[in-house]
Amino acid sequence: MKEAEHAAPQWRFWVDTQRRVVTFHETENCELLEFRSRELFLRCIDRYTEQQYRYQ
Repeated sequence: MKEAEHAAPQWRFWVDTQRRVVTFHETENCELLEFRSRELFLRCIDRYTEQQYRYQ
């Protein structure tokens, strides 16, 4: 296996699906998403942008 697959997550954000908010700091009542791949992180950000989520 590649070394990167065992590395700690490099990118993370929290999502509040009720308020439709993405935040880059820990927040109560939000789901934490962590990524080890920059490509997957950016793809996920694009998806939330398409769904008109706000960013904080």
